Amino acid sequence: MEYKQTFICQNEQETIKFGKKLARFARKGDVFLLFGTLGMGKTTLSRAFIQELTEAREVPSPTFTLLQTYETPDFDVYHFDLYRIKSAEEIFEIGVEEAMYEGVSLIEWPEKMEGYQPRSAFRVTIRPEGENGRQIEISTTDSLKKQRLEKLGEV
Repeated sequence: MEYKQTFICQNEQETIKFGKKLARFARKGDVFLLFGTLGMGKTTLSRAFIQELTEAREVPSPTFTLLQTYETPDFDVYHFDLYRIKSAEEIFEIGVEEAMYEGVSLIEWPEKMEGYQPRSAFRVTIRPEGENGRQIEISTTDSLKKQRLEKLGEV
């Protein structure tokens, strides 16, 4: 059964704050599949997430490199942007599978993975809300992650 939490961010600053909150919620082995059209804030959310956990000041979008990796005291953060891959099998060449087990993965454009999306991942869908806001829906089917997601909504 799928469990969902929805959060509203009225502007980019609130999206940044939410990305930082989500980072504090992350644990080794978590995979965040970031869905949303161009300009929805996937990279903004990822950048805030990474900056909360690391000392990185510059967090470039991995659009051209496909992957950026960041060290934290507890795990590595793997930031993937799959927009440019041509086939789902390319994910194995850039190390998506290993990253899912070794750290925390933020994956932009996960629809490019097709059937390789992990079932236990957090699905983060970003949609427009009002004039400049965003609706961020996070869902999971994993019962343990559901309990964690419920707590995220309480914070």
